[in-house]
Amino acid sequence: MTDNIHKVVIIGSGPAGWTAAVYAARANLDPIVLIGVPKQDPGPILPGGQLMLTTEVENYPGFPEGVAGPEMMAKFQAQAERFGTEVIGDDVVRCEFSKTGEPHVLHTASGRAIRAHAVVIATGATANWMGLESEMRLARAGGGVSACAVCDGALPFFRNQPLAVVGGGDTAMEEATYLTKFASTVYVIHRRDQLRASKVMQDRFLSKPNAQVLWNKVVEDCQSEGEVGKNEKIKALVLRDTVSGERSELPVRGLFIAIGHTPATRFLKGAGIELDEAGYVRLRSRHSGTNIEGVFAAGDVADAEYRQAITAAGMGCQAALDAERWLGRKGLA
Repeated sequence: MTDNIHKVVIIGSGPAGWTAAVYAARANLDPIVLIGVPKQDPGPILPGGQLMLTTEVENYPGFPEGVAGPEMMAKFQAQAERFGTEVIGDDVVRCEFSKTGEPHVLHTASGRAIRAHAVVIATGATANWMGLESEMRLARAGGGVSACAVCDGALPFFRNQPLAVVGGGDTAMEEATYLTKFASTVYVIHRRDQLRASKVMQDRFLSKPNAQVLWNKVVEDCQSEGEVGKNEKIKALVLRDTVSGERSELPVRGLFIAIGHTPATRFLKGAGIELDEAGYVRLRSRHSGTNIEGVFAAGDVADAEYRQAITAAGMGCQAALDAERWLGRKGLA
């Protein structure tokens, strides 16, 4: 099945995708947003992105009392639809990006071939999880398991409580150091006897009086209290020593996974889009344009540095404006 040629198609439905849609729709570009479908990989991936796993967002301007992540994404979508955005629940599995001025073609899982003059890639990046059933259940339920300390660490639920961070690189040290502002104790759980983080990042964390590293440990399970699926909250971790095999229990009220992110760019394989060594879309300076004319990128799929809803939304605005101006120069707007 092949559609007509669209002016703008946006792939992804997080803050970047919906913001791009709002701007494109208000510019009369009649955008389509391909929001994807829910899946496990191994953790939950939902239309709406990482915020669909965030119970309370307190650092996005305009929500002084905070807002649940899914509620925020529903508002973003409603605003985009108000201006005429068309929403399609389908995954893009393959792209044929043109370098000759012909429309780009996006092939979906359902067999559609969607043609567009301009494409905005806003598929985000997914957190790398440990893959424990209890970890994923608590993350979905807002039970004290998170993949973003900067997003969630300041919530009242975590304040003055023992918290744990899994990881050993610079990101883990940054997340753990941030949490020391709020927690009674921050435990960094690392499977080896030395950290991979840079010396300066290690020293910054270890200089905090409430910082502690648990060496040669891995998390085997998350223990919880409360009714499963409703008010369930984390209460302890079951740890295994990687040297002795001994198991122990660590009481915590929060667990933050900091073992990296994977950009959602697998569907771009063979499409000619330039990626960096970690798989993120490579952009030209502050411009949202990729190495292929008429293809733009926004949000976490092209940002390994900040990964915040507000920065993703700003990049979505930028991509829509860039796409509009490009279409105008080509006489296609």
